[in-house]
Amino acid sequence: MSELTLVIGNKNISSWSFRPWILLKQSGISFQEIPMKLFTAEYAASIDKHSPSGKVPVLNDNGLQIWDSLSISEYLAEKFPEKELWPKDTATRAQARSVVAEMHSGFSAMRTHLGMNFCGRISKDIPADALKDITRVQAIWSECLQTFGGPFLFGKKFGIADAFYAPVVARFQTYGVELSPKASEYANTISGLPAYLSWGEGAKAELQ
Repeated sequence: MSELTLVIGNKNISSWSFRPWILLKQSGISFQEIPMKLFTAEYAASIDKHSPSGKVPVLNDNGLQIWDSLSISEYLAEKFPEKELWPKDTATRAQARSVVAEMHSGFSAMRTHLGMNFCGRISKDIPADALKDITRVQAIWSECLQTFGGPFLFGKKFGIADAFYAPVVARFQTYGVELSPKASEYANTISGLPAYLSWGEGAKAELQ
């Protein structure tokens, strides 16, 4: 029997860790988690035992190490095809991969100015370049929901695309970003998921 272990950073601030964690949790894939406190001496001293890159997240499957949130997601999609983490249809799957890749490598202004702070509620002026990113995210959500019918980005099943945008939902909540009705509907869907709420409880526990 395969035993999956996911090494993650602080739940309050590690958006990269949140992606594979919520993918596993919401999809009902059994795994163990190993939490690491980022930016500590303990992390620096022990992370190399878990991660070849020295970063989180990293998935361990019976000695096989897979690092980077996108690589982990791809591995899980191949290992658990019955979960349909990517859409079945080739064209739809290509579109899903495109919006995931854009999230994975883009939106640098939004990342810079709206850092992950899951439990925080922060009021601040958002710079124009970050607002441009926010507009683009909402356009992606609206187009996907309209095309594929929701409630998730590519239809009725939660998948990799949703996992990659879940941290964005958290950022929008943290900074009180005003959303279009369609984007707000999607954000409410994601933030109401059991896995999302469970991550939030973990983030709160870290701060106590």
